[in-house]
Amino acid sequence: MPPRVDWEKCDGCKGQDEPLCEQVCPGNLMTLNTKAKAYCRPLRHCWDCMSCTKACPVGAIETRVPYQIGYHGAKLIPMMGTNTITWTCEDIHGNVTRYRYKNRMDED
Repeated sequence: MPPRVDWEKCDGCKGQDEPLCEQVCPGNLMTLNTKAKAYCRPLRHCWDCMSCTKACPVGAIETRVPYQIGYHGAKLIPMMGTNTITWTCEDIHGNVTRYRYKNRMDED
């Protein structure tokens, strides 16, 4: 499912020439509108990689879980840490579960 942007939260990466979501999108689909708010163009071309969701520093981008996995209204929201990623899963009843994973290997 393509990303959804909460335009109330999106700050356009505070006026950067290229916001983080645009920098990380492998399909070159994320950009800013005339009000400096992120959006995905066109939605049908989105690869569902969630790079923009993970990169957003203000948590303005979310990916809706497809109905086959979680039914309408379910959400999957990442929070990136330095060495971890925490996924917040919200089901259709509002139940929240969090999973934390290490995302970088310690160097020897």
